[in-house]
Amino acid sequence: MPEQAQPPQASQQKKIQIEFPSQLKGGVYANNMMVMHTKEEFILDYLMVGPGTGAVTARVIMSPGHMKRMIAALQDNMKRYEQKYGSLAPAEEPKGHLGFVKE
Repeated sequence: MPEQAQPPQASQQKKIQIEFPSQLKGGVYANNMMVMHTKEEFILDYLMVGPGTGAVTARVIMSPGHMKRMIAALQDNMKRYEQKYGSLAPAEEPKGHLGFVKE
């Protein structure tokens, strides 16, 4: 009977080299975000909104399971941030309707 492959132990796991495209190294600024979802995915549009104008600066699409992990990671990081730098109050909601306008 052939042996079944065992999953690698933590000390045996392979490292994955991640490529970081040069056009992304500077990041993008966002002062707002819109979230939409279907049964299969979440869509996060990051926006830069100024007086009378706005633009989507990035769009991230992920599975619901990955979204759950991302929320947990963000909550953990915010907790550690506040422990180090003090509590933060949530930012004030934008005034008026914020949405996409077709031209």
